[in-house]
Amino acid sequence: MKAVCTLTIEFENAEKAKKILRSIQTDDHGFVKSKQSGKTLEAIVESTSVASLLHTLDDYLSCVSVADEIVNK
Repeated sequence: MKAVCTLTIEFENAEKAKKILRSIQTDDHGFVKSKQSGKTLEAIVESTSVASLLHTLDDYLSCVSVADEIVNK
């Protein structure tokens, strides 16, 4: 089985999206394909099971949240 999720997160501006992408992209490790399009961060998450997909999404969103807090300071 293959589970896939496409995630789109829109930020206030393109510079913030770029900074957050640079912060989190090193953790993608083949599980996530992230890219920036203007002020939008797009990610495709793939996994072999729904449980694993949820775990990866949780980790990814946690990283985005931390990066967002840091960029806001």
